[in-house]
Amino acid sequence: MTSLKTFDMAGAKKTAVKGNPDIYGIEPNTYAMHTVVRSQLAAQRSGTHSTKTRGMVRGGGAKPWRQKGTGRARQGTIRAPQWSGGGVVFGPSPRSYAFKVPNKVVKLAMRSALSAKVADEQLIVVNKFDFKKPSAKAGAKMLSELGLEGKKVTVVVGNEDDNAYLSLRNIDRVRVIFAFEVNTYDLIDNKMLVLCKEAVTFIEEVLG
Repeated sequence: MTSLKTFDMAGAKKTAVKGNPDIYGIEPNTYAMHTVVRSQLAAQRSGTHSTKTRGMVRGGGAKPWRQKGTGRARQGTIRAPQWSGGGVVFGPSPRSYAFKVPNKVVKLAMRSALSAKVADEQLIVVNKFDFKKPSAKAGAKMLSELGLEGKKVTVVVGNEDDNAYLSLRNIDRVRVIFAFEVNTYDLIDNKMLVLCKEAVTFIEEVLG
């Protein structure tokens, strides 16, 4: 089993949580992580950019000059691509950039990300987020006690722990997500990853 550094909200060390070595102790597959992150970022692109072809540009119905006898090159419309204000050749049109990644690759990427965080000592577990009510002040104090103040942190809270979510979501440089929202990009886009015990259990059920 892989040992995960464990603390309470006051920053005191607790008995280390035993993590599944198949999730927290594998050799990270950088190709899988890169593919999944690229897929996530591509899916976020709006893809709404557009251009007009010569048939879509307003005007240009009349032939600019007669076909022969002027000494100039023949032209059929002032909205042809070679004219200023004309249509665009092979321009972008609305599209989706999303592409699918096999589910087993997605899970491999998340296991790789978690293993990399453990190897780099950038993952800690908090026994329990014991927020009696939503409080950004209490959330900031917890991060300070853990030595994470000012750092870019991703915090994974329990699926129904609304108080913890609301206490942490507005703190600068902190991204807070529920356990069911865990994904490769959020796992690696930080300087420190903080999980609660409930999140560790949930992740092991999903990825185990």
